[in-house]
Amino acid sequence: MYKNLAAVLAAACLFTPFHLLAADAAQSNLKTHNPITSNPITSNPFATAPAKAAFVYVTPVFDAGWTHQHDEGRKAVEKALGSSVKTTVVDNVAEGADAERVVRDLAQQGHDIIFTTSFGYMEPTLKVAKEFPNVKFESITGYKTDVNVAVANARYYEGRFLAGVAAGRMTQTNVAGYVAGFPIPEVLQGLNAFTLGMRSVNPKAQVKVVWLNAWFDPAKERDAAMTLFNQSVDVITFHSATNAVMVAAQERGKMAIAYHSDMRKVAPDAQLLAVTHEWGSYYTQRVQALQKGQWRAGTVWGGLKEGMVRVGSFGPKLSPKVKAEIMQLQKDLVLGRKQVFEGPLSDNEGKEVVAAGQKMSDPQILNMNFLAAGVMGKINP
Repeated sequence: MYKNLAAVLAAACLFTPFHLLAADAAQSNLKTHNPITSNPITSNPFATAPAKAAFVYVTPVFDAGWTHQHDEGRKAVEKALGSSVKTTVVDNVAEGADAERVVRDLAQQGHDIIFTTSFGYMEPTLKVAKEFPNVKFESITGYKTDVNVAVANARYYEGRFLAGVAAGRMTQTNVAGYVAGFPIPEVLQGLNAFTLGMRSVNPKAQVKVVWLNAWFDPAKERDAAMTLFNQSVDVITFHSATNAVMVAAQERGKMAIAYHSDMRKVAPDAQLLAVTHEWGSYYTQRVQALQKGQWRAGTVWGGLKEGMVRVGSFGPKLSPKVKAEIMQLQKDLVLGRKQVFEGPLSDNEGKEVVAAGQKMSDPQILNMNFLAAGVMGKINP
């Protein structure tokens, strides 16, 4: 989620679906080769001592949100693997020099695998990884790999499309709001997918976006939501770190789509549904691969099909009919019968982006740099 704008806009990266990497890691071989040394592994170094897994977070651990979901993933590892794993958490770590120091300290302390859960940790992780070739590193939302550095991200935009369908069905004003951190590809994917989903069932719908130029600023997130509510917005969503937008929607009697986590606790009436991130299976599989001597560096980009993104946690205002429609569309996306970014698709200035009968490739999606028709705003306001 947390990203360096210039680096992402310049990046061209490809990801492997989660189920392919999981299958590869699960292959049984008594003489599995270590991806770093290429020497056959004939014994399990974790047969007696637990594997030590560390998790680095960019914010404190809240009750919901980006970091909360990663910590839920860590807890899932502990639950699944029990005494065979020991986990460590370092939270509220700023990107840059602080991150490098923390990651290096964790490696020096003897951790076997370190998950760094912010794009801004990518370069510090790569630097430290070269100093500790026997430690495995997982760069979450990064795009650069090394012999002992893997990367993983999720197709959040698939859930966003479904959320847009709900918004399009439920809005009375035909205007939705979107509070967003920075106009980077991952955010643009979500914003455009949400708009496409909304307009697929409500062609008159428009989406007003407010750029925060920050990821973690509860006061600013709240102010942006209130501003949008004063501009005819009756349903809102966001791409930022806290639940401030949901709280604002609850206070104003508006509808909202939660992101990262289920947020019905703070918005029991406002929440229509939640697009949640699910890291537990991935983290567990990666630690298990380490324990079996089968860990390999690679890239993962999983979505609804792989269970890394989930749409659910439906609120009381969402009608059963719309819920059923969303669940069917989710099946269609999983089975490949529906594509989010397929033509005809134009940007909000009328320029054709995808021709009829065509669909965007993964590299095009990963480097997205336009606003879809229906989005009211600019990438660089």
